[in-house]
Amino acid sequence: MSADKIEVRVAAIAQVAPLIREFRLEAVDGVLPAFAPGSHVVVEMPAQPRPHRNAYSLLSDPRDPSAYRIAVRKQEQSRGGSLFMHEQVSEGDLLKITPPANLFTPSWYAKRHLLIAGGVGITPFLSFLPELRRRGAEFELHYLYRGSQTGAYSDELAAELGSALQRYDSEQACRCDLGELLARQKPGTHVYICGPQSLIDGVCSTARELGWPEDAVHYEAFAAPAPGNPFRVELARSGRVVEVDSDTTLLEALESAEVDVPNLCRGGVCGQCATRVLEGSIEHRDTYLSADDKARQDCIMPCVSRAADDRLKLDL
Repeated sequence: MSADKIEVRVAAIAQVAPLIREFRLEAVDGVLPAFAPGSHVVVEMPAQPRPHRNAYSLLSDPRDPSAYRIAVRKQEQSRGGSLFMHEQVSEGDLLKITPPANLFTPSWYAKRHLLIAGGVGITPFLSFLPELRRRGAEFELHYLYRGSQTGAYSDELAAELGSALQRYDSEQACRCDLGELLARQKPGTHVYICGPQSLIDGVCSTARELGWPEDAVHYEAFAAPAPGNPFRVELARSGRVVEVDSDTTLLEALESAEVDVPNLCRGGVCGQCATRVLEGSIEHRDTYLSADDKARQDCIMPCVSRAADDRLKLDL
């Protein structure tokens, strides 16, 4: 976590769905920074043997800086962060967060906004909605979830948005026809997707098939990096060697070794943590680098990507 940290107090915790808890965070000192719709923060959790650092969307109204609200889904295959938030964090506890960063802001020049959320992916749209309504923007929200697990804020949104909301509970055999949905949108519409990678891939491929402009399709995902083979990293400038185990990302291993690497998303999207590779083969897992960039094998996004064999040498 390379940005200046903000100490916050957990002011309230609420169970908003069977697997989702909401946390209200207030500044310990001073006031919280302003943020724009679609922003996220990275939460640092004081776990052992090393802190967990996860990115979470802010679901507050951006014009209300009195507190930040985040929602955390309890993951069955958690690497530790979601379990820590659900099982170890209580009201009154202190945590550290980064200032808000934004990789998912609405395109205000769009004529219409189509929001598609899957499960806990509803969270960034909760910061979109107040500003969309204040601006009188034309929008509709499509919310896909499993009622026994997620579906947070569904009833509140239905009461607030009326016909601008469509809900799809897969456990009630209610499915969203992405082809029909995207095909009926008028020119100038922008689509925004947040949720599981399968939903993002489905919307993006459907939009591509229908000829949507690439700059009209926006998405955000904070999927936990999958484990991989352990490897070692040599830091060229210092000669140090850092070991990366199978369940630790390269970025986390560098942070544990007190090597500062700028980062924002921790999900392979923003490019902030790009690091030059001097030797070794890379297993690219990011969505930031182009195919040509990846083929050169000279740059890695350490937040998600790994060594393809047992060794890398970095320009650090």
